[in-house]
Amino acid sequence: MLIDDTDRRLLRHFQADPSQPMADLANRASVTEATASRRIDRLRARGVITGQCVVIDWRKLGWEVEVSLRVTLDKTDPRAFDDFIAAARLVPEVLEIQTFLGRVDVRLNVIARDMAHYQQIYRARILTLPHITDLEALMHIAEIKREAVLPI
Repeated sequence: MLIDDTDRRLLRHFQADPSQPMADLANRASVTEATASRRIDRLRARGVITGQCVVIDWRKLGWEVEVSLRVTLDKTDPRAFDDFIAAARLVPEVLEIQTFLGRVDVRLNVIARDMAHYQQIYRARILTLPHITDLEALMHIAEIKREAVLPI
């Protein structure tokens, strides 16, 4: 799908503040409110805009530990990926699941309240996930950049 410069301007301003009134968005993008509304609706209908969300800083709610787990699965079992992902989705402390091609098959992003809590999660919920042949834990130290805004 092609978008033009007006769509890009709208998207740039919309992603910066999705809660802004349509009149403000239109003003910032230098279009009429009707044009902004029509184009935003069209971008939603075409799947360019897939939703809006609230971002919660989980650290401010008492979650202090973040671990990235690199998982290698038993690829001799044709159900390994599906079984593992289905089970991993049920672990509430798993915030993110990504799959890869290569030595690492899946990456899980896990949070915990502290190291003792992480140890409980690891032993009771992670190590019991199906089809794991190798697991590497990377302790998160600092977030340098996490950008949700696209360079439109």
